[in-house]
Amino acid sequence: MKSMSPSRSQTVAHVRTQAPSWHRRALLALLLGATALTFLTTSVSSFAQTAWPNRPIKLVVPYGPGSSPDVIARIVSEKLSIRLGQPVVIENRIGAGGNTGSGFVAKSAGDGYTFLISTNGPLVYNTVLYKKLSYDPFTELRPVVLAGGQSNVCAVRSDSGINSLSELITAMRSKPGQFNFSSTGIGSLSQLGVELLKVKTDTFAVHIPYVSSPLAIMAILQGDVQFACVPAVAVLPQVKAGKMRALAVSTAKRSQFLPDVPTMKEAGFTGIENVAWMAIMAPGSTSSDIVQRMNQEINAVLAMPDVKEKLYGQYMEPIGGTESELKSFMLQELRVMTPVIKRTGITIE
Repeated sequence: MKSMSPSRSQTVAHVRTQAPSWHRRALLALLLGATALTFLTTSVSSFAQTAWPNRPIKLVVPYGPGSSPDVIARIVSEKLSIRLGQPVVIENRIGAGGNTGSGFVAKSAGDGYTFLISTNGPLVYNTVLYKKLSYDPFTELRPVVLAGGQSNVCAVRSDSGINSLSELITAMRSKPGQFNFSSTGIGSLSQLGVELLKVKTDTFAVHIPYVSSPLAIMAILQGDVQFACVPAVAVLPQVKAGKMRALAVSTAKRSQFLPDVPTMKEAGFTGIENVAWMAIMAPGSTSSDIVQRMNQEINAVLAMPDVKEKLYGQYMEPIGGTESELKSFMLQELRVMTPVIKRTGITIE
């Protein structure tokens, strides 16, 4: 009787036929492992992307400490830090009428950790004023929200002997070349507002630019210049202290903070209306998700009663709104102010 045990050749053949199946199982396990790893990596990456912010956020102010955008930045950042769960750090980058800091943010990475709070000049006017601007605020910066605004206040030193805007104009006409005015920088609203006033009244005064409104005010107090039309936050403390006299406000309506001070129109000079506004912007490549989140959080902060109270205390009014509303507002400012700027003949290299 033959043995039922398999021969050596049969055993080898059996192993050979089973080997491919073992390899297939091993390969399948490897593939499943790789798929799981890919899924895990993708999930972690996705989570990291949606976990913004996970480190401090920089809010660049292109003017000096104490300037209007610096003041509103510090008021808003305090509450914004709490809502975002990360510090919002203020960084003052001064120079070139606000262009230095604004250009820095325009060239920054759109990773959600660098933002800008800037004003009329660097965000709109300078595109017309400068022959060559190092950045384009309409393409390299992305609107987030219109944070706030305030009227400019035309003021003189209290011992100047000038009691009204009409008297200032009369004095400028009678003493041509003897009047200087300060501003917060070349191309700022505090310059262009006066330039428009000069055009409308056929008067002359020399422009002396400074890097912030406190310095522009100090120039008046020291007698280096005779007048200025600068944001209320810089003027009102000196008016209340009796050191300066407010002559008129630049807005279409009287300021709630200066109910006894006339508008330009009420003072007898029409067609001179403007507002100093401050907008928060992001680098152009910043994602819509981050911009929308910032917009929502800042609007929520601006609506807080204690924030409103602090802004009112600095003679500022919160505005807020959507990204698209800010974009439309900037384009409207460009349409309105372009002929004004060209009419003054100001060109900056």
